[in-house]
Formats: sequence, structure tokens, C-alpha cells
Amino acid sequence: MYSELLHALPDVFALTNFAAVVIGVIAGIVVGAMPGLSATMAISVLVPFTFGLEPLVALGLMAGIYNGAMYGGAIPAVLLRIPGTPAAVATTFDGYPMAQKGEGGFALQVAVVSSAFGGIASAFALMLLAPPLSRVTLLFGPSEVFWVAVFGLASIIFLLGGNPVKGLISACFGVFVSVIGSDPIYGNDRFTFGQLEMLDGINIVILLVGLYALPPVMDLLETPLKTDGVNASKLGTVSIWKALPRMNYWKTWLRGSFIGIWIGILPGAGGSMAAFMSYNEARRTSKTPETWGEGEPEGVAAAEVANNADTASALIPALTLGIPGTAVAAVMLGGLLVHGLQPGPMLFRDNPDIVFGFMWQFLFGAILLILLGGSLATNSFARLLNLPRPLLGSVIIVLMLIGVYSIHGRMFDVYLMLGFGVIGWLMDRLKFPLPPVVLGLILGGFAEENLRLALRIGRGDPMILFQNVTSLVLVALTVAVIVGPTLKKRYVDSRRTA
Repeated sequence: MYSELLHALPDVFALTNFAAVVIGVIAGIVVGAMPGLSATMAISVLVPFTFGLEPLVALGLMAGIYNGAMYGGAIPAVLLRIPGTPAAVATTFDGYPMAQKGEGGFALQVAVVSSAFGGIASAFALMLLAPPLSRVTLLFGPSEVFWVAVFGLASIIFLLGGNPVKGLISACFGVFVSVIGSDPIYGNDRFTFGQLEMLDGINIVILLVGLYALPPVMDLLETPLKTDGVNASKLGTVSIWKALPRMNYWKTWLRGSFIGIWIGILPGAGGSMAAFMSYNEARRTSKTPETWGEGEPEGVAAAEVANNADTASALIPALTLGIPGTAVAAVMLGGLLVHGLQPGPMLFRDNPDIVFGFMWQFLFGAILLILLGGSLATNSFARLLNLPRPLLGSVIIVLMLIGVYSIHGRMFDVYLMLGFGVIGWLMDRLKFPLPPVVLGLILGGFAEENLRLALRIGRGDPMILFQNVTSLVLVALTVAVIVGPTLKKRYVDSRRTA
């Protein structure tokens, strides 16, 4: 099999195939940098236009867009505190404070190198571990997947810092939004309030744009002369080669890559969960956790390496079992089917040159991030900060409206986004954390579906959730996440009073 991997390499270096990866990376960075747009949306739009293309050209465009968009989301996250993609939410925690300190250029370079590192690690995982790791995925039944979702929610609520009660309320709001729509088992309407547009649930892009993009834009428009934002003159254009010696984050990159690859292999979790878990774990092991959230470069590295490490690894269960690990992977499966490629074990036997060539394209897409992403981010997109603040806010609003409207082509989504924007503005003023809302939406329906499926398998017996070692380990980790911070605080207080 590995000889076939090398055999596919020359095909990737064909002019059209390699050019497709380059064009895809550039297009992905542009898409990721625009609030409201996502890799899923871009690839969905691209698929119908690939009918007449060779399979490797089409797949190269998809691989490039996926890699580019996952990094591109860090650009507005660092410069404007607006995550361009859902996975870039954790990047805002330290990226934006760095930009406020005049280190925006360095933050972008940390982001692009970390993204490239995670993407390269993920591509190697896809190349070398797809067949054996597909068996590991089979070990996760509905009960284990449910506990993974609970563990993800507990991590963001109790390890993010701040008020756990407010974090819990935010997460509950996100879970509530996730159950809006049709019941996944019985098909009953839930919390749709008679609106047919809500039968399919709330699209995460609508929530993300409303919560994260609209409040900062409102701030831009209402106080156009404020000077506490990112100043373009202080951003700088740090050379990536000069910035590299400052990036001693190998432990964070390796740990984040492992987390991202693991989350990517697990169907349904996605880059957002990987970024949050990597950020929390890096903060927990840091010698200076008190600096996190105030402009810690390692926080940017932890978030970006993990949300890019799940890109190619999400295709491991998709290509081997036909089970997409993320929404983007699901769209890519559609792209494979368009070209007559049936995902599954037979794909490796019947079309080895194409499937292994696709893997090489993911690797080269990640490497190209360093060359294309660094220069584009610091020398092109960062120039947006030279625009007057009211004009910048107006441009962002237009991009938001176009991005949200293009999801389903209806004004209802725009009104819904504006409603979430008001909620996000109120939560920001009341100091309620926004990340638990996003993760609650991502994991809420995911957890509900697997919980109900597990209970149906166990004929209603809740002990089905505790009947194997994997579930018990996940339960123990969840309890440790919830109880650990409280015990640590009491221990530190007792030491101080002693």
C-alpha cells in the first residue's frame, strides 16, 4: 500500500493538479478571512463546477480550499476579534489581545506556522494511519460518542476560566439552539414557533456571524473614533523567517496535533472542539496560565494547530468507512461521488492513484500555507486595518449579509442572524462567555442523537452508558474536568492561608 502512495506522487506534480492546490489554498484563505463564509460553503459551491474536471484537479481544489480556509479564519480572529470560521473562535482569545498590543503581525505568523504544522501532521496521519485507525473508530459506539460530547462541553465551561455559572448558562443556550427543528427520531417539530424555515434547525454560520461578527461591528459603527482597536501602523509585517526563532512551541504543536487528529477521526466532533480542547490543555500545562487571554502567543499556536490537524484526519473514517468526520468531509464525499469514486475500503483497491494523490494534495496544501498564507495575511489582508473604522464596519456588514443570505437564499436567515447579534451584544455587555454557546450548538444535537440511540439499543436502560471501559474513562475525565478546578482552587487557598 505504501508503494502505491509513492507511485501516486508524480501525478500530483502535474501542472494542472498542482496548480489546483495552489489556487485552492489562495481561495480558501480568502473565504476563511470573510466572516460568514466557510470551507463547507465554498466547497459546496465548487462541487457542481467540477463535473468536467479531472478527479485530481477537482480534489486538489477541495484540499486547497479546506487547508486555506481553516487558516484564513484566523485572520479576522486576530485582527478584528471576528472568527472567520467556527474553528477560529479559540484563536480570538489571545490573537486579538496580541494585535491590540501591536503584535498582530507576529500573531498571524504564529497562526500560519501552527496551521501548517497541524495540517502536515494531519496529512501524514491520513497517509499512514487510515486503514488501522479506521478500526479504532469502530470502538466508539453511541454511548462513547455521547460522553465525548459531554466531556467537550465540560471542558469549555470549567476550564475556560471566568464564571462557571455563566459558562453553564451559555452552554445551555447553545444546546437549546441545537435542538430547534425536527426531532431526529420521531420527526416532531421542536421550538420552531410555526416557522417552516426553522424545521431544518439553525445553521451554525448564522449563529456564529450573529454572535461574533455583529457586536464588534456595532462597536465599530457607534464609536468610529475609538482608538483601542488594532492600529495598522503598529501591526507590522513580521517576516515569517525572522519570526520562526521566537516560536518555541514544539510541545504545544505536538500535543495539539494529536488532539486534532484524534478529534478529526471521531465522526461529528470537528475542528471547533479540537481547538477548544487543545487551548484548554495547553493553558492547563502552562507555567504562566494567568497570561492566557491577554495576548499569549502560545494560545494562538494551541488553537490553530489543533483546528488544522483535524482537516485530513477527518477524512480517515470518510474514505475508509464512508463516515464523514466533519461537515466539510461530508461535502467532499459528495465530490468523490460526483466523479464516480465510492468511499469505502474498495476505494483504496480500485482507485489507488486518485485516493493517494488526494492525500499528497492535502500535504502540499498544508506546506503551501507557509508561503502563501504568511505573505497574504500580513501584506494583504492586514491592510484592511488602514480603512476608516466606519467604512470597515460597513464592508464587514455587507460580507456578513451576503454570506448569510447565500446559505439558503432567504431573508429569514438574515433576520435570524440579526437576532443572534442582539443576543451576542447583550451577552458581551453582561460578561457571558460566547464560546460555550458555539460548542453547545455543535455538540448539543450530536450528544442528543447518540444518547437516544444508545438508550434505544439498551431498551431504555441508562446503564448502557456505563457498560464498557471506554465510556468509564470518558466519564472519569469529565468528572475530573468539573471537580478539578474547584479542588485546585481550594488547595491553593489552603496553601496561602497556611
